[in-house]
Amino acid sequence: MALKIYNTLTRTKDEFIALEPGKVKMYVCGPTVYDYIHIGNARPAIFFDVVRRYLESIGYEVTFVVNFTDVDDKLIKKAAEMGVTVPEVADLFVQKYYEDTKALGIREATVHPRVTQNMTEIIEFISALEEKGLAYEAGGDVYFRTARFEEYGKLSQQNLEELQFGIRVDVDQRKESPQDFVLWKAAKPGEISWSSPWGEGRPGWHIECSAMVRKYLGDTIDIHGGGQDLAFPHHECEIAQSEGLTGHAMSRYWMHNGFVNINNEKMSKSLGNGISVHQLLKKLEPEVFRYFMLSGHYRNPLNFSDEAVEQAKGSLARIENCIAALKHRLKTARPGEIEPELAAAVNEAKAQFEAKMNDDFNTPDAITAVFELVNAANPYANSQGEVSAATIELLLGQFAVMNDVLGIIAPESEELLDSEIEQLIVERTEARRTKNWARADEIRNLLTERGIILEDTAQGIRWRRA
Repeated sequence: MALKIYNTLTRTKDEFIALEPGKVKMYVCGPTVYDYIHIGNARPAIFFDVVRRYLESIGYEVTFVVNFTDVDDKLIKKAAEMGVTVPEVADLFVQKYYEDTKALGIREATVHPRVTQNMTEIIEFISALEEKGLAYEAGGDVYFRTARFEEYGKLSQQNLEELQFGIRVDVDQRKESPQDFVLWKAAKPGEISWSSPWGEGRPGWHIECSAMVRKYLGDTIDIHGGGQDLAFPHHECEIAQSEGLTGHAMSRYWMHNGFVNINNEKMSKSLGNGISVHQLLKKLEPEVFRYFMLSGHYRNPLNFSDEAVEQAKGSLARIENCIAALKHRLKTARPGEIEPELAAAVNEAKAQFEAKMNDDFNTPDAITAVFELVNAANPYANSQGEVSAATIELLLGQFAVMNDVLGIIAPESEELLDSEIEQLIVERTEARRTKNWARADEIRNLLTERGIILEDTAQGIRWRRA
């Protein structure tokens, strides 16, 4: 089954055909780094990380770019509040972004460009638009002339008359049309700024991504992604700028994820119900949160609640416990061939997983395939009879393949369980044999703190996650 992607531009699931065989150029709009990322920011970060992982798993070489907006009104305001410079604010929250996303199992992009590192390219891009008659200067500001780009509105499927009532831009008498949007902002007294042909200033939001896409990936890319709130005006304006300048399609596939609600309410500053990833991870395992984020289809709204989190915990624990039991069972497994019935079940789960991922990256149904594998594996993991090592290894290998795409089982946890915790269990057994009860209790408490519960069974000591 060929990979199909729901393309916001066409409103259909289109078969994915890369511009260059075996390679994918992908750009996702990153955060404005004036604060910790919130769980709404985390959804595209996690989902597009899975998109990238899956593309790589089926053989593509992916060049993945995620930008940082490190200068805008929010950063200027934050710097004033903190009594520091704008670059200092940006440096702080870029670092916090890396910490939070690493905890969530999100792999670093191929490139994480910053706006301030690409000012030359941004100014050159605006100048080129001006030369083509697509931009004009007014009082130190520069605007894009939307009337000169006939396809403006094609992504959001709105015409210029409709956009006049819905576009989120300031009314400015200097503009030729209400729909025209800013490319360059003249600096206000005391603001951070850069020299340009139009005076001191800084770029508008939309032009930044157009310039960085072109610099790092070229005139046309394979996939451009972001939250659905970016489709208009941000991505609409990117298309106008980039395609107006180059005459080529900016991106072949446009992907947008749905919103994250909090207890069935839209997350907003006015409601004060936002949750930062930094705060959330103080009380919730990152793998549980990642699992929750992937448990709903990316294009649908996702509701964050205590009930949803508990459900995610329980579901993830089923997978983790199965894998842990398989690893334990491997220690006593016999040599031999793979059981044929098990091989068929693994192939079926594998095929189901791939089919669902090929169907517009349907992660909830792909997770269902993981549970099909759990159901097939549990009789072997918990069997008191003889099981071949080849059978257990086949199961563990398929879990690893699926997890390499979804990233819901932390590699660090697997490494800990295979080495340090197993050694502690051996040490505790010896302490009990020699009646060193204090040391035995100390080790049990240490393992409990690490989320490992010990169970004495007829086959020996078993462990499971809390």
